[in-house]
Amino acid sequence: MTDPIRTFRHFREVPESLWRWKNFSPSEIACRGTGQLKLHPDALDKLQALRDRLGKPLIIRSAYRSPAHNRNVGGAPRSKHMDGTAFDIAMSNHDPVQFSEAARAVGFLGFGAYPRSGFMHIDLGPARSWGEPFPARAVPFAQEAPPAREAIAQSRTLKGTGAAGVATVGAAGVEVAQEVLAEAQGAVLPLVPYLDTLRWVFIALALGGIAVAVWARVDDWKKGLR
Repeated sequence: MTDPIRTFRHFREVPESLWRWKNFSPSEIACRGTGQLKLHPDALDKLQALRDRLGKPLIIRSAYRSPAHNRNVGGAPRSKHMDGTAFDIAMSNHDPVQFSEAARAVGFLGFGAYPRSGFMHIDLGPARSWGEPFPARAVPFAQEAPPAREAIAQSRTLKGTGAAGVATVGAAGVEVAQEVLAEAQGAVLPLVPYLDTLRWVFIALALGGIAVAVWARVDDWKKGLR
């Protein structure tokens, strides 16, 4: 029996008991403009199968779109994104040829290539393809790094010794950060290996600023005694 397709006014309303796709979250699949989510189990099953087959993260640029958001971004009038059966995946961490082969193997039928924007569109069909081919890579593909949201969660900055940082961010801040990373993690990924080093740089800069402020206060006090 096929699982029913359900629509939620906001991705936060999706019950945990319904979400079985371990490498994705409702916020990643939801409409970027409204937060609405059309839960299409068959499409998500294939997306998870593609993730398992490739063995590396899929950076989702766009998944479900509400009709209003689809119009706002200039989407096709009958875009598969409005059905919850289409995904735009960044190619920053994938070889487009291998990605396409894997996507076909798990059951995706529609393919659109957007090399200038750096992503590929895949959907459940009908079978068709469009767009320019991606240029061949000049160097072998780099070793995969985890998504920024996963790497940041494992960083010492946000664990143990960075407890104060977590308290500062707070629950609301974490949610906002997740939304931003979903849109911009392609730019964040190169910085991930340096997060803990950057933490000490920021601490040093902060201490330097405090030292200058103290010196200025002492100097003002001395001048007042002259």
